[in-house]
Amino acid sequence: MKQNVLVFAGTTEGGAITELLANAGVKVHACVATEYGRTSVKEHPNVEVSSRPLSPEEMRSLMKEYPVVVDATHPYATRITGHIKEACSDTGAEYIRLKRPASDTAGDDIVCVDSIDAAVEYLKGTEGNILVTTGSKELAKYAAIPDFKERVFARVLSTSANVADCVSYGFEGRNLFAMQGPFCEELDYGMLLQTSARYLVTKDSGAPGGFSEKISAARRAGATIVLVGRPPEDPGMDYQETARFLAEKLGFEIGGPQARILSIVGTGVGPGTGITSAAAQAVRDADLVVGAERMLQIPEAAGKASLCEYAPSKIFPYLDEHPEFTNIALLVSGDVGFHSAAKSMLAKVDPQRYDVRLHCGISSVQYLCARAGVPWQDVKLISAHGKMANIVGNVRYNPAVFTLLNGKEGVKEMCSQLIRFNMGGVKVAVGCDLGYPEEKFIYGSPEEVASSDLGELCAALIFNPCPDSRNPISIPDSEFIRGDAPMTKSEIRALSVAKLKLRPDSVVYDVGAGTGSVSVEMALVAIDGTVYAVEKEEEAAKLIEENSRKFGAPNIEVIRGLAPEAMKDLPAPTHVFVGGSSGNLKDIVADALRKNPNVRLVVNSVTLETISETLELPRVCAVEQEEIVCVNVANSRHLGRYNLMTAQNPVYIAVFRGKPQ
Repeated sequence: MKQNVLVFAGTTEGGAITELLANAGVKVHACVATEYGRTSVKEHPNVEVSSRPLSPEEMRSLMKEYPVVVDATHPYATRITGHIKEACSDTGAEYIRLKRPASDTAGDDIVCVDSIDAAVEYLKGTEGNILVTTGSKELAKYAAIPDFKERVFARVLSTSANVADCVSYGFEGRNLFAMQGPFCEELDYGMLLQTSARYLVTKDSGAPGGFSEKISAARRAGATIVLVGRPPEDPGMDYQETARFLAEKLGFEIGGPQARILSIVGTGVGPGTGITSAAAQAVRDADLVVGAERMLQIPEAAGKASLCEYAPSKIFPYLDEHPEFTNIALLVSGDVGFHSAAKSMLAKVDPQRYDVRLHCGISSVQYLCARAGVPWQDVKLISAHGKMANIVGNVRYNPAVFTLLNGKEGVKEMCSQLIRFNMGGVKVAVGCDLGYPEEKFIYGSPEEVASSDLGELCAALIFNPCPDSRNPISIPDSEFIRGDAPMTKSEIRALSVAKLKLRPDSVVYDVGAGTGSVSVEMALVAIDGTVYAVEKEEEAAKLIEENSRKFGAPNIEVIRGLAPEAMKDLPAPTHVFVGGSSGNLKDIVADALRKNPNVRLVVNSVTLETISETLELPRVCAVEQEEIVCVNVANSRHLGRYNLMTAQNPVYIAVFRGKPQ
């Protein structure tokens, strides 16, 4: 049978542990010192609340009915903690201390003092304004600082009693801020700038009290932190430990119906343009809204507790430290399903602890295509925002491509590539700052768009009137720019590339790339990957660059030098093609295997010496031989009215795959 629990609350953790117990069917009496403190405890049929200070006799009386006691008072409230422990000792009630973990207070910019009196003594010898965030109880002591009405600004809880007390101490008007926390870093930073504060006085209120946010804000503002240290106290448990202890003791499970709601909300483009009614309601229902600063400007988030953050590595630790927030709206731009932060959030969230709900928003692709009058179902969608993307390659094959871009510089780089790689005939429609009052649309050739006045947030539609729908394999030899460099012929090239079994995102080494004919065909197949064309001869390297521009393959990167030395700084390959090894075949393969033991390799040999080296590979390297094909090709040529066949040199195509040890 569950025992009744007495919770001394008034803190965020106290309210959270009260709600946890009540939802689990436990009868709870929550004690807070004021009517204001009652706001930390949510109404529930299983909860009774006392909203005034209790005498030791009243505590002992309550403990007869509530034999399990959770002390979740503030870490600086040592007097009340002493009374609670004494009453538990007198009645035999079980005492549980829910303790806020202390914060990291290391730093040359932090002055640690033992008390408010010590803080005042230190500040008497300083110059410059002071922002005090230690509450109203001992605020009168700061009046001892010379010119305190000019220098000292106080932030206190927004109750009429608090304000009246502060006014009686001489703090009013510009020197007094009455507001409820915890506060985000941006607000703390703004207040430090507003008051021109050179000193911030605070207590170590822990994560739920917004301590880390205050420290970060002070450091950004260049203010010295005067920290009133915590009084010494006995060991206790943090919120998670306390919750687990109570669950085991009282026989209930954490999770299930008590799981916190996490709504990942697509806010559409701009400051909430295109947010759906369901998404808007999720934000209105939330008790904490999380997102980047521009997303927090949506009307539905006004007046809500907020966290200005978008990194999962910071958001979820913050939520762990703030159990009082049980309904969280996590804002992401655009739609949750289109190149959204929702994907990384979902990878981090624990479904046992959160009831995750996704709400769609109008994405930039929907918005821009609607403005352009283009059905977005017919558009190839890619993103070059914060990542590499082969825009040219996708434009080559598609009549319409949509891409997110890295601002105005991303637009200019895209237009430059379109021109450089033979795509200057396309048309580009750029949407800048979509959904904002400064929204603008620009349409024209790549040259015209690049020279336009662009906005900060940019997306583009590129229209190609003549997309190339041909299979990129076995391009006629005559189409390549030729020089004195050797070139793998069309038929051999087609079979070699086919044997590699490339994927769209493959990372490929073309060793001994010659004119770049194999590099080009591999790059056109691996359209979202990269081909590193390794070539020791400068004239051949220049030919590769010319051919990559001619065939619209910007995903070829020419690496000048002799393999394997030239390969040492390249990323791990998924595939390697060796057309020329200069006698270094074993070392080339060993380098590729070191980076990726599962790499797939194709080695072409014309001479008997090279085929001999190739046959030795399974013995000297960790590879398995998949097949060796000898290809004899003869091409026809006209001689008068006859067709004569002219034979090429036979070529051995050897296929290997890595064999991890």
